[in-house]
Amino acid sequence: MTFRRRDFLRGAAAVTGAGALAAVGGTAAAVVPEAAPADASGPAHASARPRVLVSTDIGGSDPDDFQSMVHLLLSAHRLDLEGLVSSPWGAGRASDILTVIAEYEKDFPNLRTYSPEYPTPAALRAITKQGALDLATGPTGLGRPTEGSKWIVRCARSRDRRPLHVLVWGGIEDLAQALHDAPDIVDRIKVFYIGGPNKLWSVNAYNYVETKHPRLWMIESNSAYRGFFTGGDQTGEWANDSFITTHVAGHGALGAFFATQLGGVKMGDTPSVVRLFNGNGNPLYPSWGGRYVPIWDGRKSAFDRLTTEDDLVEAYGVIEWTLRAPRGYSSKDSTRFVVDNRTGGPFPDGVLDGNRLRFRYSPRDPRTMPIRVESTHPDLNGLQGAFTATAPPAGRWTVPSRTHPRWFADDQDPIYAEGLWQGAKSVSQWRVEYLRDFATLLDRCLGPKA
Repeated sequence: MTFRRRDFLRGAAAVTGAGALAAVGGTAAAVVPEAAPADASGPAHASARPRVLVSTDIGGSDPDDFQSMVHLLLSAHRLDLEGLVSSPWGAGRASDILTVIAEYEKDFPNLRTYSPEYPTPAALRAITKQGALDLATGPTGLGRPTEGSKWIVRCARSRDRRPLHVLVWGGIEDLAQALHDAPDIVDRIKVFYIGGPNKLWSVNAYNYVETKHPRLWMIESNSAYRGFFTGGDQTGEWANDSFITTHVAGHGALGAFFATQLGGVKMGDTPSVVRLFNGNGNPLYPSWGGRYVPIWDGRKSAFDRLTTEDDLVEAYGVIEWTLRAPRGYSSKDSTRFVVDNRTGGPFPDGVLDGNRLRFRYSPRDPRTMPIRVESTHPDLNGLQGAFTATAPPAGRWTVPSRTHPRWFADDQDPIYAEGLWQGAKSVSQWRVEYLRDFATLLDRCLGPKA
């Protein structure tokens, strides 16, 4: 029997379609089963707080991870933070996490007067670990164990019966390595993956996780996360730039640091955090971190030739090309694709497997993208191709996957889209609520509790 998504959602008593958006312009309480904590001091006991490990590319190409790290530390009294792992696909390092902790230390005396659950700077430094420095480019999608991947395993194997929420803000290489080295942790963790551009860079590691660990519980936010800074009520003090000048700048060391990172609010990784203390924890229900649906099958496209613009693939899916190696091609040769004229990469490298070359890519946007082949072998160098990335058809995304029963993705219903960004409105509709909450936390940096 075909199991349609809307039947699934009705069975889960989820809020769908126009009903879920009825609160746009209204109040959050009309939709969200549980509002933000009424007591901003957070849960009094550790058992009531979610266990959290963050894997971040902070210090890389986008300063918004610095913003999200400031928010994370100001929210730390609501969480049981167990790990801060630097997992960059760029220049970021664990030292960048320590930079934010140093600013937190300056505000810590004030913060501790609001809640004794704020962790000490020393405790935060102790859980800061360095993860993978390089992207997984080989055929397996794996690198080698790192301090960060080993820490994920250690935390996941804790005797604590609460699940470990692994929030992946950057490269997914360390999570892939941890799952490879300790497959028993798959039932002990819940992953929130900020995909999109991160998946673009970490496509080989993602492919490993997706194909080898289908039972993993994971929310894959490829575009819904953009609702944190796109759309919603951006009038007055809630505009991306005005919020900085009104509620961030001049608010202690953390506020001053945040204000120097970008000209306005972005915090694209923060939806993974706010959903932990808003909503009821079920991805099918609304929360500040978005509303998601069971993922579907058919997201991967495989070709045994160079594609053309007439070849349709799924945006945010995985494309795999397998080309026959020309006569005389050897392991000393190298071949790569330049996709969409991206001179800064990523460049899908051809991995030689017998007499075939394998390339992988994950298109970030729904549009046509050209391909140019660069190779040391003259028979390949200069070849041209293309593909067209499109949103999945309704007949595909409305049928839950048969192989990934605990995997969730952006809702493709047009009612949740902000322009091209599917699902983003399921985040942006709560903009005033989550920014007001953040402003309240920033106020704590101004002085001790009266």
